[in-house]
Amino acid sequence: MTVFDYALIYSLSIIWIVIFINIVLVIGGYRYYLRTLKLQMKRQLDYYPYISIMVPAHNESKVIEKTVKALMNFEYPVDRYEIIIINDNSSDNSAELLKSIQIKNPRNNLIIINTDETNGGKGKSNALNIGFQRSIGEYIVIYDADNTPEKTALRYLVETIEQSEEFGAVIGKFRCRNKNRNLLTRFINIETITFQWMAQAGRWQFFNLCTIPGTNFIIRRKIIERMGGWDTKAVTEDTEISFRIYRMGYKIKFIPLSVTWEQEPETLRVWIKQRTRWAKGNTYVVIKNIKYLFSRNSGGTRFDIFYYVMIYFFFLSSVILSDGLFILGFTGAVTLHISGYSVVLWIMAYSAFVLSILVAISTEKGELNIKNFFVILLMYFTYCKLWTVVAALGFYNYLKDTVLKREAKWYKTERF
Repeated sequence: MTVFDYALIYSLSIIWIVIFINIVLVIGGYRYYLRTLKLQMKRQLDYYPYISIMVPAHNESKVIEKTVKALMNFEYPVDRYEIIIINDNSSDNSAELLKSIQIKNPRNNLIIINTDETNGGKGKSNALNIGFQRSIGEYIVIYDADNTPEKTALRYLVETIEQSEEFGAVIGKFRCRNKNRNLLTRFINIETITFQWMAQAGRWQFFNLCTIPGTNFIIRRKIIERMGGWDTKAVTEDTEISFRIYRMGYKIKFIPLSVTWEQEPETLRVWIKQRTRWAKGNTYVVIKNIKYLFSRNSGGTRFDIFYYVMIYFFFLSSVILSDGLFILGFTGAVTLHISGYSVVLWIMAYSAFVLSILVAISTEKGELNIKNFFVILLMYFTYCKLWTVVAALGFYNYLKDTVLKREAKWYKTERF
């Protein structure tokens, strides 16, 4: 065998380790789904703690009005929660829209914070820190500016976190409201369902672990105070704060009954920009937390750190390496002596990919259908290959920002 054969064996081994982990997580996620079918949530809570809902927004005039109206419509006593919109250095007409909503709805405790370039415009984490200083709630709930949560979403979050002091935060589920717009949004819809029922539900079932998704979650005020707020250097502040919560000894629970609907990118350009930012942010989080992989102070996050390292370093490099070797072998540039075995392993990997996603989407009503089946068959060769590109770009951008010492700033996803 040549060095190329050994390189192929290495890359296939890493890929199959990740595939095996994901299969296990899908099984765990489905088991958790079956458990949630038996959940009996209360129609009325015994106690309604005061909640501060915070929405960071930068040039969100296209969606902010619909979001605020949804937040005002929760099945939760209107005098037991406040809505804080951090209109962060916006240059559109968001301020005027929000002021108009505030005047028309005097009964709702709607607070608008307008920042400028002197104290704002420095990213979502900075905006959340500004809003937190103004908040008074026992719990903090975060929604993105494009979200329309269901009426029961807040009540389910509150009821769940009140069940145990062990829960530092509780996350709900997010769904794609523009999933039928085009092929890209169909891909995203299937991806987000699979992520939540595999990575979130599966990790909770087996390890009592979850990652805060950035929207539709509740966190204890005292935790944020102990942390000193959000890390302004973190682009993916949700992942970063999750690791800190676990190191403090708390758990983050997934309650899929709490649902919000959000708008996903409708063009490839917007999607690439968004996912490159996520990849860069997750690279920062991995590097920041890798020291806890073998530490006693990991707070039970060793699996998550290991998983992120596998995905963003070993799996990414292995996919690039295996694809490169496949192309070189196909063109005859190199000779691979184990190419026959690699074809068999590829067929097995493709089958595992399709079956895992089918199991995951079967948890959502109406998603397991013929149209989505063919979309899944296509995803492996298109959408998943694009992930390799954005993950590599994200890693490159992280290195470039680190060398040039660039500060965090808003990377707002374009709305439609």
